[in-house]
Amino acid sequence: MDTPPSSCDIAFTPSVKAVQERKGSRRAYAHVEAEGGWPTRITPDLAEFIAAQTSVFLATANSVGQPYIQHRGGPPGFLRVLDETTLGFVDFVGNRQFITLGNLVENDQAHLFLIDYTTRRRIKIWGRARVIENDDALMAALMPRDYRARPSQAILFTVSAWDANCPQHIPQKIDAADVAAALAERDARIAALEAELSVLRGAAS
Repeated sequence: MDTPPSSCDIAFTPSVKAVQERKGSRRAYAHVEAEGGWPTRITPDLAEFIAAQTSVFLATANSVGQPYIQHRGGPPGFLRVLDETTLGFVDFVGNRQFITLGNLVENDQAHLFLIDYTTRRRIKIWGRARVIENDDALMAALMPRDYRARPSQAILFTVSAWDANCPQHIPQKIDAADVAAALAERDARIAALEAELSVLRGAAS
C-alpha cells in the first residue's frame, strides 16, 4: 500500500529520506508523518510569535534552482497574518536589485525563516509567494503605522507547512531597544531610591 502524502514531503524528498535512513533519523520522522506531518495552518501560538518579530528571512530560487535569501525587517507586526494560511508584508524600497521579485516571476516556491534570539526559538515556513503591485488598499492595510519607510509593493505568502526547531545552538541575544528600556527602568529606580535616601537622611539629621 502506498504511503499517503504528508505535509513533510514538501521538504522530505526521496533523497532527503534516503539520507535520513542512512543517518538513522528516518524512523522518527516517519512517525511524525504518520501522525499527520507538520501543521499546514497558522495556529494562534504561531500568529502571536509572528506578530512579535522585527526581522525575518525570505528565501527564493530562480528557474534553475539558484537560491537567494533576503532579509526583511520592520516594527513588530510588519509581517501580518491575514488568515489561517496567508501572510503578507509591505516590500519597502531598497537597493533595487529585485532578485527576490525576479525569482518569484520564474518560481513562486518560497520559504520564510523566523528566529527570535531572545527566546531562542526558530520557525520554518514553506509556501508560495506572489508580488502584488499597484494595490493601494492592500498596501495601506499592510503598511506599519508611523514607520518611516517607502513602500514599493506587497508580498503575499501562502503557507504550505511549517515546523518549529529546537533551541539548540541558538545564541541568546537581547534587542538593543529592550536593553535600553531595561537600563532606563533601572536608572529611574536608582534615582527614586536615592531621593528616598536623601529624605531619610534629612529627617535623621
